[in-house]
Amino acid sequence: MAHVSDLIAEDIELYLKTHENKSLLRFITCGSVDDGKSTLIGRLLYESKMLFEDQLTQLEVDSKKVGTQAGDLDFALLVDGLAAEREQGITIDVAYRFFSTDKRKFIVADTPGHEQYTRNMITGASTADVAIILIDARKGVLTQTRRHSYLVSLIGIRYVVLAINKLDMVGYSEEVFNRIDHDYRVFAKEVGLQNIVTIPMSALKGDNITELSRNTPWYSGETLMGYLENVQVEDAAEQSGVFRMPVQWVNRPNLDFRGYSGIVVRGSVKPGDPVCVLPSGKESRVARIVTQDGDLDWAVCGQSITLTLTDEIDISRGDVLATTDSPPGVANQFAATVVWMIDEPLLPGRPYLMKIGTKTVTATISELQHKVNVNTLERIAATQLELNEIGICTLATDQLIAFDPYNEDRDTGGFIMIDRLTNNTVGAGMLHSAVQQSHKRAEWQTLNVNKQAHAALKGQKPFAIWFTGLSDSAKSSIAVLLERKLYSSGKHTYLLDENNIRHGLNKDLGFTDADRIENIRRIAEIAKLMVDAGQIVLVSLISLSSTGRNMAREMLTQGEFFEVLVDAPVQAAEVRDLSKADSSGETPDNPEIRIDPAIQTPEQAVEHIIRYLTHAGVLS
Repeated sequence: MAHVSDLIAEDIELYLKTHENKSLLRFITCGSVDDGKSTLIGRLLYESKMLFEDQLTQLEVDSKKVGTQAGDLDFALLVDGLAAEREQGITIDVAYRFFSTDKRKFIVADTPGHEQYTRNMITGASTADVAIILIDARKGVLTQTRRHSYLVSLIGIRYVVLAINKLDMVGYSEEVFNRIDHDYRVFAKEVGLQNIVTIPMSALKGDNITELSRNTPWYSGETLMGYLENVQVEDAAEQSGVFRMPVQWVNRPNLDFRGYSGIVVRGSVKPGDPVCVLPSGKESRVARIVTQDGDLDWAVCGQSITLTLTDEIDISRGDVLATTDSPPGVANQFAATVVWMIDEPLLPGRPYLMKIGTKTVTATISELQHKVNVNTLERIAATQLELNEIGICTLATDQLIAFDPYNEDRDTGGFIMIDRLTNNTVGAGMLHSAVQQSHKRAEWQTLNVNKQAHAALKGQKPFAIWFTGLSDSAKSSIAVLLERKLYSSGKHTYLLDENNIRHGLNKDLGFTDADRIENIRRIAEIAKLMVDAGQIVLVSLISLSSTGRNMAREMLTQGEFFEVLVDAPVQAAEVRDLSKADSSGETPDNPEIRIDPAIQTPEQAVEHIIRYLTHAGVLS
């Protein structure tokens, strides 16, 4: 059914033509349990006149029988179709609904709020252009709000409506609205959400849904329907000449015709355009654009077409036709994010089928780097992924595939994982970048000149001294003095200072949790190599993450790692950059050496460290 328009009675053919040419917007509703997602969709269906008389009658009956609005229309029942949903008053499955207005057509997915239905939420969001994130005005920003916002960012949705719902329950307070808006935007910045429009509303009462409400005279922005009708979500890349078409079928009806059929997922194409075929890299030009209704002079994103080329090239289903001046990448090992969707855990090393675009290959998770706690955004070490968990991993395929990073193109950067035996979908993921690998597996090389030989030549025991502490806690000053003291006594030393390394080896890293861990890992690898070379290595690093410090300790042999905590309190440390020194970090409970700069000068700290190392038997 379509939106009721006067054109239906006046000129049905014109109406149908107009309706056919309307743009389509896909959006999702998400948020905490009982924030009013289903009620909002029901209200939109009601306001857009998308209900038949018998549906309204049934809604009235159901509202009196199982509704929660004391006999008034319970719009949530229009969407909550499962018996379990109606009994519990929650959304479990993803419910899709279609409606239209005079300006646009819409497909909306009502996604569940419970954490155990994360996979359902990911499924509903995978094709959406806009996310409506509802917040109960009485509760403010909750854990579920943050979780769904992270998932929205992860899945690549760039446009967000922050719907502060149930404002009628707090007296339509502008102060409450402004506070929630501020709190949410602070968090949204952390997960990279930028295009946010905040609307005060009551889905149950209809405030600011289709018309500005008299109950919120302090709000003069767009209504929800006005925003949905007018938001422009077209990706600039899709409107550019960056052409992509995964080949779905090699069309060969007779000996005189060979075409390659598929959907244009990005950009546009016209006869005469140079194109390349990936992953082979062969190049040709477009001869014709063939459709059932005749040849086209131009084809754009979203059209199903058949291309013929001027050259005979070996092309198969799963290959990608692309513009020659900006082709996709080609690789067989990738940095990826995976969302796991079944009870049986994901195991690194186990082969699965991977479907990306129209191509299906065998893939394995070669390394699971960590999983993400979607409630806190914490990175957690993991050896497997359980149901609804999200992991950052390295993924390897048995053959080369063409791809674009997911944040540039969902169609050529998103994939699903399939069980090889049951053919069930077990996971979904996003490719971020190619990972370089050698053509054969690297093997450890036996070295005749080993660590012991290097140490004997230098006449010392090699080890690492790891300085931990806040920025401006004096750890670098102590490390510099200690190296000078050791060097003066004839020791072979080297100081790895975080600031210096970030100018070179680690200049590509920022200060996210993942980048901090990678910063520690790289420095620890260098320290390990230097210890193998017989050196005494001093490392000066904030390293407030226990995960990172433990990783560094485990890289070295027992008795070669000494942690020095320069234990300056936050109040005493003049923190230059809060993005680098997060005082909420985990300081070590049992460092080998603890320095209190409030009562020890750097010179005294150095003598303290030397006495400890001498007593430990690593310094003569």
